[in-house]
Amino acid sequence: MIKSIMFQGTGSDVGKSIVTAAVCRILKQDGHHPVPFKAQNMALNSFVTKEGGEMGRAQVVQAEAAGVEPLVAMNPILLKPTGNSSSQVIVMGKAVATMKASEYHEGFAAQAFPVVEKAIEKLSSMAEVLVVEGAGSPAEVNLKANDIVNMRVARYLQSPVILVTDIDRGGALASIVGTMELLDEEEKALVKGFIINKFRGDITLLRPALDFLREKTGVPVLGVLPYMDKMDIDDEDSVALRGKSSKGESDINIAVIRLPHISNFTDFEALVAEDGVSVYYVKYKEQLASPDLIILPGSKNTSEDLFFLKETGLGKEIIKKNKQETPVIGICGGYQMLGQEVRDPQHTESECDRLPALGLLPVVTTFLPDKVTRQVTARACANSFLDMDFSGEGLRGYEIHMGNTEYTDKIACAFTTDRGEGMVLEDGAVRSDGLVMGTYIHGIFDNDDFRHKLVDVLRRKKGVIANSSTINIAERKEAAYENLAATVRKNLDMEKLYQIIGLG
Repeated sequence: MIKSIMFQGTGSDVGKSIVTAAVCRILKQDGHHPVPFKAQNMALNSFVTKEGGEMGRAQVVQAEAAGVEPLVAMNPILLKPTGNSSSQVIVMGKAVATMKASEYHEGFAAQAFPVVEKAIEKLSSMAEVLVVEGAGSPAEVNLKANDIVNMRVARYLQSPVILVTDIDRGGALASIVGTMELLDEEEKALVKGFIINKFRGDITLLRPALDFLREKTGVPVLGVLPYMDKMDIDDEDSVALRGKSSKGESDINIAVIRLPHISNFTDFEALVAEDGVSVYYVKYKEQLASPDLIILPGSKNTSEDLFFLKETGLGKEIIKKNKQETPVIGICGGYQMLGQEVRDPQHTESECDRLPALGLLPVVTTFLPDKVTRQVTARACANSFLDMDFSGEGLRGYEIHMGNTEYTDKIACAFTTDRGEGMVLEDGAVRSDGLVMGTYIHGIFDNDDFRHKLVDVLRRKKGVIANSSTINIAERKEAAYENLAATVRKNLDMEKLYQIIGLG
């Protein structure tokens, strides 16, 4: 069996994903060949591989840190919440069904472990070390019978487990001790160390607590990691948006509508990186203020999020701002909402056959049961948003959607996309006045030239002196992984961790 190390947590959002990414990069730096793995992930931030498979964004980050191409085997089962305690179930990159939580845990999950085993077998043939992430907590006794992501994976791999806890939220010692108490003896034996994450303060004041944990559990604390803020690394899911709701004071202020089913909000992290640009998330119309750009992001449930826009008055406020010449961009589900109408004849998303949309673009979307997942290479159309006069080629991105959007009137496309084998199709739309654009392309702002041009025209429109950006997102990501690895290496007993893995 392949060498492995597994990071489990005392709960969700304690830092398992970021620690896994850090260890992937450290192993790569030291000349090893790691690959990340998470058997089951629940997230609305997803990515499309070169083969057209969908996987969780966190494992893409970990793959980038490890220096390997993302593969769906790294995240064989992805759950994308759709609302009403239901999730779309994606197996090895393809959507297979939408299930209630009870259906999944009591039915599907009980039969799904062979999928996990095959994924591990595939990764084992291409790696030296499997760096595994758990989900939630291994001590959730109500879910333990059908567990396919925590201790069942550890037992299958006979992988040593490192338990991660978040001291910033309080109760870290109790969380560790309580988790250990709820594990059975075989599971306890696999736990070889603890990591205390997100620590602020004087480490000397914490030492009695570290001694207590060793005496109480017989397991050492391998490290105390500092609170790492603004690491420029993509967040796993929308829980991270809790700290991103307030408006900044910058040259350019961009408002992203925080839809209840927001997906792929990492689309906008590249804009956050730009100097003089503030990106803030808006849940109520009163928060919208006076942005220089409004973005409607992707959504896992366009129909319900359209209801949200209407019930909160945000939809009317967006229309009002646009009439006052505030530009609007819609990405994927956001693009669908900018149209005249959303149709759902097969009730893919809701029981409504059709819903009026915001009416900012002359397009109509019809939902279809088959999901489109593909990487694309795009070219910006000449009739560009805000008269950007940008005709760049080789723009990279990916599509994840279940709708087909058609024009109801003559309108310029936003991009053309090369689907391979000579197939070039129009994507998105730009209204004739240049104030509204929609596109299905996720990751479009990661293209440096396009993003720089957009920020420049927003500055010009506002009368702010242009400050041409030179930020390279790929280089910035690499620097972030290196910085993360350096921080974790400094604060973790790497010699002990290597011994635990079996690397000497």
